[in-house]
Amino acid sequence: MPLTHLKDQFDFPEDVVYLNTASFSPAFKSVETAGVNAVKAKSRPDYFQSSDLFDPVIELRKLFTKIIDADDYNRVVTIPSVSYGMANAARNISLQKGDEILLVEEQFPSNVYIWKELADKFEAKIITVKQPEHIADWNHKILEAISEKTAVVAIAHIHWANGFIFDLKAIREKTKQHNALLIIDGSQSIGALPFSIKDIQPDALICAGYKWLFGPYGCAYAYYSDYFDHGKPIEENWSIRLGSENLSGLTQYQYEYKPKSQRYAAGESASFIYIKMQMAALKEILSINPQNLQEYCNAITEDALVQLKNIGFRSEAPELRAKHLFGIRIPRTIDLEKLKKELKNANIIVSFRGDYIRLSCHLFNTKAHFEKLVKTITLVTP
Repeated sequence: MPLTHLKDQFDFPEDVVYLNTASFSPAFKSVETAGVNAVKAKSRPDYFQSSDLFDPVIELRKLFTKIIDADDYNRVVTIPSVSYGMANAARNISLQKGDEILLVEEQFPSNVYIWKELADKFEAKIITVKQPEHIADWNHKILEAISEKTAVVAIAHIHWANGFIFDLKAIREKTKQHNALLIIDGSQSIGALPFSIKDIQPDALICAGYKWLFGPYGCAYAYYSDYFDHGKPIEENWSIRLGSENLSGLTQYQYEYKPKSQRYAAGESASFIYIKMQMAALKEILSINPQNLQEYCNAITEDALVQLKNIGFRSEAPELRAKHLFGIRIPRTIDLEKLKKELKNANIIVSFRGDYIRLSCHLFNTKAHFEKLVKTITLVTP
């Protein structure tokens, strides 16, 4: 069923054009309400029950499991950040001298620094596949770079600056041929672009929760395959141990972890305010078919992108990129500071990433927002 805009479910003033969900999502009104109610509940700890430390977290993990089309919620944990989830993965990967970790050019830092540390530890190599002159060749270049030396491919679902879609299914097939791990950063895609754990079968999927999953800043999610079932977490908290639900028996120390991925959950993952907001957010996201969202975003942006192309601001071909997040290249003839000033004066919020203006939209955006964007950019075009 086609989607229509949901401006009434958000609290933006009419004159604000927010095209920056890729940085921070706004809150659905239902998420805001959940957060306010949770803050108020803090004043009455006498209502608190020990089950509140566990049951809401399980419900949240089940919701995320549905979003990524996985079967087992015990493979999903809540974490505070993507870097936390990547660190858990990296801690449990051993390499041989000369092994290669494959990244792509200008990858987000949280999916770079940890791999440089791992490579240095084992005297392995970081191989960075640069964006080719013709971006359509990028997936081919990545597949060419995967070899018998490749131990890990750490990559996003889409490029965070220009929206280019990486062919995860083909990359997964190639990594399997060489017994290499596939670690995916889904921060800019999960919840907005179709994705299935069953289809891709990654070794790990790490995802920020405050972008396209509309949770508060400081929440994230991780899926770990059976490769990590017997690994060592980066922290030793009490709630990841067998029998931790029995609070009266916590000093009967239990050194065995809960099964599967539960050992990688962060301490205090039952954060009462965050959990309530996250659950409300994921319920909203589950009501939106991501393919329908892509079609909606395409419908409100396609005319504007043609007009922008005509004045020198080009985006990648639609079949190569996501529709909810994409970059438009800034011509060298443009006064960048003047452009930023005009956008600010018009209350148009975007991101600048490298040579791109990064635009990201959702159901609170309309075609009129992109018409205003074109009009404003035209003011600075020679």
